Amino acid sequence: MRALESEYWKVIERFDAEAFRELMLTYGQEIWNYAFFLTKNPDYADDITQEVFLKVYGQIGSFRGESSIRTWLLAITRNMTFNYRRSTFLRRVVLVGAVSRRDSHPSAEQEALTNTLSNELWEIIMNLPVKFREVLVLNARYELSQREIAGLLGLSEGTVKSRLSRARQKVSVAWKEGTVYDRATT
Repeated sequence: MRALESEYWKVIERFDAEAFRELMLTYGQEIWNYAFFLTKNPDYADDITQEVFLKVYGQIGSFRGESSIRTWLLAITRNMTFNYRRSTFLRRVVLVGAVSRRDSHPSAEQEALTNTLSNELWEIIMNLPVKFREVLVLNARYELSQREIAGLLGLSEGTVKSRLSRARQKVSVAWKEGTVYDRATT
């Protein structure tokens, strides 16, 4: 991944439509996923992702190389998401849809059980307060270090470490309180 980012750094000098397209293809899904984790709504994630890349296209020169391009894009996504959430039409209850990815085709029974367990886990994660959900997703899904998360969120590393620990603990407690797997095996 670092090789790609060094390539992007070289490309910034000659940032054209093809380089922009490659940037969108490389990071588009990650940006969408992060926006979804923060908003719990695929339509908002679509809008935010589009806005992020429009902003990047207009302001690629503002990238100073103090972080990876990926971290820079996630920071823009986070800021745009919070601005988006502050708007008045979003101040209503949003029901959470499940996120699932189908890479293979196991038996119908195994797929049903896996989907149910995955959906339950995502429901637990999505019901965490934003401050816990965000650090957990950035660490587990995006594999950012505590230092990178601290820089992205503007927090101390100690705060990130504490929130990450508490998020994991909350997920673990909620998971142990009863899953479909427990009910299916009893």
